[in-house]
Amino acid sequence: MKPRLARVVAFSGSAKRPSRTRVLVEALGAELERLRRIDLTVYDLIDAGPGLGVTQRDDLPPAAAGLIEAIEGADALIVGTPVYQGGYAGLFKHVFDFVEPARMAGMPVAITATGGGLRHALVVEHGLRPLFGFFAAHVAPTSVYAGSDDLVDGRVVNGTVATRLGAAATELAALLDVKRTADV
Repeated sequence: MKPRLARVVAFSGSAKRPSRTRVLVEALGAELERLRRIDLTVYDLIDAGPGLGVTQRDDLPPAAAGLIEAIEGADALIVGTPVYQGGYAGLFKHVFDFVEPARMAGMPVAITATGGGLRHALVVEHGLRPLFGFFAAHVAPTSVYAGSDDLVDGRVVNGTVATRLGAAATELAALLDVKRTADV
């Protein structure tokens, strides 16, 4: 019997599509797929549909509830957010306000962000890493930030960003292996 493919959810917290944030999370997903066979599903914030502004999980519309359930049911996450005024996107964070912390404990996560310039690069370390630390997720050591000049026409054009994507994918694959061993 073949082992089940790891379910990887890639979530772009951008409110528009297409977006540079989606390009970055898809690029990381593609790097992970080069390393191992996975079942990859990519979501954008827009996939939650209208009505995400509720305060109780039971009040979420079906599309938003489905996104939360996909995140909770994943074997690993690739997340990305655009940076606004030095922080992650508010609606990106609001999605994770509905996630049950126990469902993310020990989950492998790779974190990415996009912004207008280098002054936003620390959001991955000072915003995203603590957020997923709260959930007791296992965050890949290498985070990936891409500025506006690093992504052109839907492609990663900066060699350093491409190298970091490869490193983050390698680490996420290793974390998946550890998780699989622990689950057996």
